[in-house]
Amino acid sequence: MVTITEKEFKQLAKYIKDNYGINLKEEKKMLVIGRLHNVLAENNFESFSEYYDHIISDKTGKAVITLINKITTNHTYFMREKDHFDYLKEKVLPYMVNTIRDKDLRIWSAGCSSGEEAYTLAMILDEFFKENQLWWDKKLLATDISEKVLKMAKEGIYHKDQISSLPPAWKMEYLKKYDGENFIFTDKIKNEIIYRKFNLMDNVFPFKKKFQVIFCRNVMIYFDNETKNDVVRKFYNNLEYGGYLFIGHSESLSGDTMGFKYIMPSVYRKEL
Repeated sequence: MVTITEKEFKQLAKYIKDNYGINLKEEKKMLVIGRLHNVLAENNFESFSEYYDHIISDKTGKAVITLINKITTNHTYFMREKDHFDYLKEKVLPYMVNTIRDKDLRIWSAGCSSGEEAYTLAMILDEFFKENQLWWDKKLLATDISEKVLKMAKEGIYHKDQISSLPPAWKMEYLKKYDGENFIFTDKIKNEIIYRKFNLMDNVFPFKKKFQVIFCRNVMIYFDNETKNDVVRKFYNNLEYGGYLFIGHSESLSGDTMGFKYIMPSVYRKEL
């Protein structure tokens, strides 16, 4: 196995942080070696310096896509941090129904991973609006930097064990048998979600309209404070006044929440 020198690790870690915000600390050195070992072996690279040069010089972009797919951790599951979904259904959506005059609802699942969060949001919206669907223009954007997990999300295929936590009524209405022990989401619910590759480190978020709700959960734990604050500032600028930001239970905003009002653990609101 190719080892990585301190200089090589710092070089690769700086590239990843500068371009994708992920802060790889010194203790992650063995994780980096383990996840990239096969990539170096398959391409006959004898050092991480060779591999880094390849990433920088590759004009196709395929090398960096592979790097991000390998480095990012995409652990998620259905109904994760369920109280967020309950709060959305019981408090946020009723408020939006009474205040959005043009009936244009926009929700963003940032760092959507393999789609569990986005599909959960889509099912909540479908169930909540029911017979009023035709009167509302609902847009659910789901983004991630990893093309690998976005492909999985778009396919919408999950093992029976993965969907076990979903309410039985949802499984009957929104899922159908795919093969063996796997299930696939129906086109009805798939078509409610727009999946896009997106990097939260981009200086400008290119959205024409602002969102009423942003979910970005268990993503910023990989950022240092400066990067996190910068991303939160961009979220703030892309939220409507009165809009909500949901972050992970293990995350929090700094004392200066840049205009966000603390609502409950890991839920914040852009003050009116």
